[in-house]
Amino acid sequence: MSQKLRWGILGCASIAKHSVIPGLQQSPLNEVAAIASRDQDKATQAAEELNIPTAYGSYESLLADSSIDAIYIPLPNHLHKEWSIRAAEAGKHILCEKPLALTEAEAAEMAEAAAKAGVLLAEAFMYRYHPRYDMIKELITSGAIGEVRGIRSAFTFNSSANHGNVRFRKEWGGGSIYDVGCYPINAARILLDKEPEAVTVQAFFSPEHDHVDMMASGLIEFEGDVSLTFDCGMWAAYRNPLEVVGTEGLIEVPFAYSLPENGANFFLTTGDGRKEIEVPHANAYSEQGDHMAEAILNNKPLRFPTEDAIHNMKVIDACLQSAHERKRIVL
Repeated sequence: MSQKLRWGILGCASIAKHSVIPGLQQSPLNEVAAIASRDQDKATQAAEELNIPTAYGSYESLLADSSIDAIYIPLPNHLHKEWSIRAAEAGKHILCEKPLALTEAEAAEMAEAAAKAGVLLAEAFMYRYHPRYDMIKELITSGAIGEVRGIRSAFTFNSSANHGNVRFRKEWGGGSIYDVGCYPINAARILLDKEPEAVTVQAFFSPEHDHVDMMASGLIEFEGDVSLTFDCGMWAAYRNPLEVVGTEGLIEVPFAYSLPENGANFFLTTGDGRKEIEVPHANAYSEQGDHMAEAILNNKPLRFPTEDAIHNMKVIDACLQSAHERKRIVL
């Protein structure tokens, strides 16, 4: 294997072109060597725009390229399982967009395929590789805000007018819980270092958008009577805050997941007052790529192993069940 991790990009999705690929290209440990589309012209155009050496007109051709070490999968949610397993069988390490799968069972099947092939499978929650989450976790574990009493978070945006959006296809894994609700769920699990005990979710399933959940609000219960209250949506004003409430203080993150270039700072309120915590500049997509490269090239353990994604999918399964059945689901 080369000194750099050679990536193949499976698809020309916006997140790949505008965020993940540029992030990998800024990294000294990673190299974007190829991109594939089911349309050769589309792949060629993307390769030219992004300065990628090789363009393939099929996903199979990319997986057959023996020079590629790892595959990034930004395909629609319902294709994550198929192409992750096919990538594993081709001997490629895999970084798959969130949510890793459509169900906990699918995620477990993907993990089994990766383990059988001896490759790594990671979920692309880029936000958690940014240094500020280590800073937030340290403040919590150090007791800076006392005992945690609860977490509040949201992730909403409005793309409702775009009826051709893949996020609005029910059979393709559309809906706000899959797309953005997964972030607060993931963040609460990381910050509390616990798994939920029960969930209750209410959702608006829009007839105009193939009956996917366009807005959802939920309560995620953890042991010790601590909870995450969250909302997520694709038909609401843009926002993505996170708030950790403690007995002696408060942590506020205005932009918790979108990570604006100059907006990574957050706020700490204690008995000494409210102060802004400065966070070092970092590209979360580059950090995510660096972590994968270190794990693959230098045999370092994944900070967030595939089991974490399986656990997150278990909570998402319960959230969707709760929303459809309008009842509390015990995990």
